[in-house]
Amino acid sequence: MNVLITGGSRGIGAAIARRFGATGAHVAICGRDEEALHEVAADIVEAGGEATTQRADVRDEFDVERFAETAAREGGPLDVVVANAGVYHGDPGETPIADESYAAFDDHVRTNGRGVFATVRESVPHLADGARVLVPSGGIARDPKPGFGSYAVSKALAEALARQFAADLDATVGVVDPGQVSTDLTDGGPGREPADVADLFHWAATEAPAEDLDAGVLDLRTWKQATR
Repeated sequence: MNVLITGGSRGIGAAIARRFGATGAHVAICGRDEEALHEVAADIVEAGGEATTQRADVRDEFDVERFAETAAREGGPLDVVVANAGVYHGDPGETPIADESYAAFDDHVRTNGRGVFATVRESVPHLADGARVLVPSGGIARDPKPGFGSYAVSKALAEALARQFAADLDATVGVVDPGQVSTDLTDGGPGREPADVADLFHWAATEAPAEDLDAGVLDLRTWKQATR
């Protein structure tokens, strides 16, 4: 199995990478921190998998294009794509949209929305038959709450992109919602540990019914009900 993950140097992306590595998969990860990428790659190899790393910024489509090409060259057609890279400018719950800067808005949309577009678009030429594309998101994309501003907007855009790609591609494309997770993105705030939700993503990529994932949202409750 060949798995491509953006934002794979830390948090949820790194946890997903390690989970697939433990199954012996080839895992290609990208991010902006090369040292952190190498650390995750070492864990993947130690667990029995194969790893490819590449410094890439999902805001740059040429970076993403090169990353997808490298992943396919090193591991073959892409069986799983996880468009995971994301940013949050400010403190979660304390960024009302009326007070946000244009720079924060633009970078949320460019990274969390356009970055998903670039990741999926540049992966399309390399997708294997039966490939699955996962877009991590959260309830804030569908149920707005005060103080999440343009981050919530960008995640809604990411989910809309998943639905449109699902309509246009033969591959299965859907959203995976792990609930609240404690990561650098949220400044280590309350939530589950990334490793605790990695099984959800592995299940969504390998065992969940394709018709449930395609243009849909798979969350923790769905996973627990299906695997208990």
